[in-house]
This record gives sequence, structure tokens and C-alpha cells, in this order.
Amino acid sequence: MTESAALQPLAITQGDSAGIGPEIIVKAFRDAPDQLRGCFVAGDVATLRRAAQVVATGAVVMPVLQLSDVQEALQCPPRCVPVWQVDSPASALPPPPFGQISAHAGQMAGDCVVWAANAALRGDVAGLVTAPLNKAALSLAGAPYVAFPGHTELLQSLAAAHQGLTISQCPVRMMLANDELRVVLVSIHLSMRDALAAVTFENVLQSLLITHNALKALLGRVPRIGVAGLNPHAGEGGLFGTEEGDIIAPAVALARQQGVSASDPQAPDTIFMRARATGEHSGEFDVVLAMYHDQGLIPVKYLGVEKGVNVTLGLPLVRTSPDHGTAFDMAGTGRADASSLIEAVRMARLLSSQRDKSHRYPSAGLG
Repeated sequence: MTESAALQPLAITQGDSAGIGPEIIVKAFRDAPDQLRGCFVAGDVATLRRAAQVVATGAVVMPVLQLSDVQEALQCPPRCVPVWQVDSPASALPPPPFGQISAHAGQMAGDCVVWAANAALRGDVAGLVTAPLNKAALSLAGAPYVAFPGHTELLQSLAAAHQGLTISQCPVRMMLANDELRVVLVSIHLSMRDALAAVTFENVLQSLLITHNALKALLGRVPRIGVAGLNPHAGEGGLFGTEEGDIIAPAVALARQQGVSASDPQAPDTIFMRARATGEHSGEFDVVLAMYHDQGLIPVKYLGVEKGVNVTLGLPLVRTSPDHGTAFDMAGTGRADASSLIEAVRMARLLSSQRDKSHRYPSAGLG
């Protein structure tokens, strides 16, 4: 880790206060004090104190400390939860009931992300780890959040504005990764019809280049990218669809001319097995480029949500997230597993240490 990264605190946004986010944050500070050293929560003190009560073991309740400066997080003792109180209209209200979608929770979650992202863009923090938010609650919060389907699009908008760019000039991609498999998506939160329409030459090429640059920075070598086809059997030579030959393969060919190591379009029902790394053998590819959301995320999540990490590629800041949602049905029970959040913190620290000379943070999967 570079000296600057080692001296930078890392922000964890609390997510939707009616979900499991605050609980897994408290558990992470309790169960992984070494990995959480130098981290703090961008959130609401009352919400985190409620979460500490929920996950308390016996009479022992994790202390929640309100910071007056984020740099204080670097000196906080282990097994306490440092919180930067985010100034939000929602913070004036008590935490909302567990498991209920509300504009109140959506507003607070969105305001925490905006605060942490802006801090990262200014260079005040090493990056951010985002606990899960609820997309319906975010929408209920109204402007500006109603315009964003989730974290990725909101962060893209903030990063573009910070750099004086349009959204199209700040392309990003979602990657889900665990110890066995990495997957990057051509499109993210779109309907199935819109996702199919998004499989264009330009989007596939852009996805290949973003993936190549991100993983090369982390792995220290040219990554092997397996490219999933769109259609069954990758189109079977045009019998089941022509997108592979008309769109995907030409994009791969141009990417190869720019130094990208990418396969021809492969049958999507087998490429993820071929890319999977196990204790017995390494995968055939370092990462798979999937053509749409569920094509790529189903195999990653099947291998275990508790170890998955969501990484946003292409942003001028480090952002990781657990590979699960708000789990409203479990909120308030204290049963939620913090493993994915701890992995996301570990990955954010690794990525923040890999910032390149242009000050763009290379985002990649588990190394």
C-alpha cells in the first residue's frame, strides 16, 4: 500500500437504514478490527447506535463514536464504530422502522453516498464502500435521486460533474467478483429489451477497453478476457442470432488491435465454468465480459453472495460494495452476514493502493 493510501481514511456509507446495512457495518467493525482499521461510517449516529443494540452479544454493545474530523478515524481504537454524521434532512428524524421502504431512508442513503463520493473526489478519503440501498426508497426520495436506478448511475453522475464531463464521457461498468470468478457487464440496470438493444459495437468495445485497463493495472499483466455471446451457443453460426458475428466479434477484433487479449464470442452456458478458478486449477480467463445483467450475475451469486464484491470500473475514485441487497426480511434480527462487506473493504484498500499516475483509480476484481 502506498504511503498516501495508508494515511487515508476509508468511508463506508450506511446504506438504507431500514435494511441490514447498518447491522453488517457494526459486525464488520466488531469481527474484523484489523481490516476495518482507518475506516469510518458516513451515516447517521442514531441509526448506527440502533444497529449496535441489535447485534449486541449479551450485555456488550459496540460503542459508536461521532467524529468531528474524518482523520480521527485513523486513531480510533479497535471494536468501536466511528461515524461521520452526514448532514441531511432525514437525519433530523429517528431511524425508520426495519424492513419498510420509505422516502426517509432513501433520502438518508442517497445523501450519504453523495457526501462520501464528493469526499473521495476531493481526495479527502481513499475511497468508499457502499452498504446496500433500496432502489425503490431512493426513488421515493425524489429529486435528484429519482433519476438514478442505483449506486452506479449516481456515482457516475457525480464523477462526471466533478470532471466537467457529460455522462457519456464518463463511461463506467459494473464488475462482480469473488475468489473464483470475475464478471464485467456491458449493461447494468436496464429492462431486458433495453439491455439487448445496448449490445452495440460501441458498448462492447468500450466494455473491453475499460475491463482491460482496470485489470491490467491490478494484475500487472494483460488480463485474459473471455467474451460471452448473447445468444444460445453464441448464435451457432447465425442459426440462433447474428449479434455475435455482426456486433461482438468486430468489437473484439478492434480491441485486439489495441492490445486487448479477448476471446471470440463463446457459448454463455459454459464460459463461466471455464473461467472459474478453484483450488484444483486456475480459470481459462481472468474475467468474463457478459452482455447483460443477469447473464453475468447469476453465476457469480450462485457461487456465494457472502464473498462477492461489487466494483465500479471507470470511476476516478475507488468504489466497492457487498454483493447483496438490503434484505428487509432479515433487518433488525442481527442475523445478517458481514462477510461480503469485509471483502469489499479489503478490496477497496487494495484498489486505493493501486492508483496510477493519472490519478484514476484502477478498479478490478479479487487478485
